[in-house]
Amino acid sequence: MPHLAVILLLMWLRVCYAMLNPVDFLALQSIRKSLEDMPGSNYFSSWDFTSDPCNFAGVYCEGERVVALNLGDPRAGAPGLSGRLHPSIGKLTALAEFTVVPGRIMGALPVTLSQLKNLRFLAVSRNFIFHEIPATLGELRKLRTLDLSYNQLTGGVPWAIGRLPALTNLILCHNHLSGAIPPFISNTLTRLDLKRNDLSGPIGPYFLPPSLQYLSLSWNRFSGRVDRILPRMNRLNYLDLSMNRFTGPIPGCVFNFPINNLQLERNQFSGQVQPRTSVTIQTVDLSHNMLYGQVSPLLATVQNLYLNNNRFTGSVPRVFVDRLMAGSIKLLYLQHNFLTGMPIKPRSLIPLSSSLCLQYNCMVPPVQSPCPISAGTQKTRPTSQCNEWKG
Repeated sequence: MPHLAVILLLMWLRVCYAMLNPVDFLALQSIRKSLEDMPGSNYFSSWDFTSDPCNFAGVYCEGERVVALNLGDPRAGAPGLSGRLHPSIGKLTALAEFTVVPGRIMGALPVTLSQLKNLRFLAVSRNFIFHEIPATLGELRKLRTLDLSYNQLTGGVPWAIGRLPALTNLILCHNHLSGAIPPFISNTLTRLDLKRNDLSGPIGPYFLPPSLQYLSLSWNRFSGRVDRILPRMNRLNYLDLSMNRFTGPIPGCVFNFPINNLQLERNQFSGQVQPRTSVTIQTVDLSHNMLYGQVSPLLATVQNLYLNNNRFTGSVPRVFVDRLMAGSIKLLYLQHNFLTGMPIKPRSLIPLSSSLCLQYNCMVPPVQSPCPISAGTQKTRPTSQCNEWKG
């Protein structure tokens, strides 16, 4: 009899809601029961199951199937939802898009998401999703965008994610992910954002496809050299490798990338900095590394240049003085190096729109200019250190 009751219910749903598959109808009911509007949100006010669910807010149908589900009020600043994602989401097998607005949804991602073989866009960001990323998401062969950023995810990045053939955007930043990352095989991957996790280990020379245009790996514990990785990334228009443990030289080609900011600070890069041509990147931050040699005059075309806390030696090229006095250089941080001179007159008036810091080098700063608090109070590096350092 219970089995007959289910059949009769499905037949009734088919009659009453001819526009929607009964399985999809029941799945939406389960999803609704597991979630609530946060105070100030009225997202679910239209979810009246005595009417056609295809007219619900955030529900989009084609024929009798739900093809897109956008949970929550998408307006900026609107309160989100609370509760958990119900496993019945996996019953919406025609779903191509599934998104959740920022809120207080907790728990693990349902493993049933792997049943959504037509899914192309999956975004559940800025909530409180925890546990690991299900490796079964690697079964979503049509998936193009995966955004699980700003959650509480732990564990590693499943290697199956790296094998998704159509992946275009992978955004996993601001979680608690750890371990090594997989190689990514998709030749359409353009955005990879893994910043602010606890990922580690070297990155193989062929782990990242040359299709990448946006690469952010900052605030992790990645290590190893990048001089065999970055030369293949000639389509990058955003690059941030800061706050890691990368080593070896910085390849000269990165200074010719079509980017506005080059952020390589706080690593363990070493060697000389040798751009191939004049650098047109607006901001270059190479601070807090182990770079040495003379400061290249090809960097004088950079508006904001951070070379502080390295091991640069010699005299600063005159072209830097000329551009600084002309106001073309807005910020030039050279503190905490081993520089021995800068051809600038002691009474020179640096434009108010520009900043220069020369503290703690192997010279008395020829001009007095304000430095950041982090530069300390010592104007000159001890002579003993200057004598020991040979570059």
